[in-house]
Amino acid sequence: MMKIVEGSIAEAVAISRQIPNFHEPPDELAYEKRLNGVPHLILLALERGQPMGFKVGYEREGFFYSWMGGVLPAHRRKGVAKALADVQEEWAKKHNYFSITFKTRNQHKAMLLFAIGNGFDIIGFEEKEDVSTNRIWLRKPL
Repeated sequence: MMKIVEGSIAEAVAISRQIPNFHEPPDELAYEKRLNGVPHLILLALERGQPMGFKVGYEREGFFYSWMGGVLPAHRRKGVAKALADVQEEWAKKHNYFSITFKTRNQHKAMLLFAIGNGFDIIGFEEKEDVSTNRIWLRKPL
């Protein structure tokens, strides 16, 4: 049975390093730079104490920014991403945020489909030299 709990930077980094979609995921220092001194939330999805996925967000320019997250390949299509997103949204509402914002790359089609299917709207676009790395900004009102 899946359980969503708050976790640490070290735990999030350890899980991110097991996700093949991430090329050189941020290290602990990168997390500390972003999260230090701002409201933030680190969530872990666990099954019998073993990691399934994670989600990390923090306050950025007055809004809640969902920065990093992913699900281990063996646990995809089990509702892990949705469970993590639901807990993150409840936390953000409880802490008086009016929306959740994030950006993804064009190459992450599953993330784009997940976001649009869960009420996110495309709000911006950053063109890059390689079309697969174009950044797409999305926001969901809470």
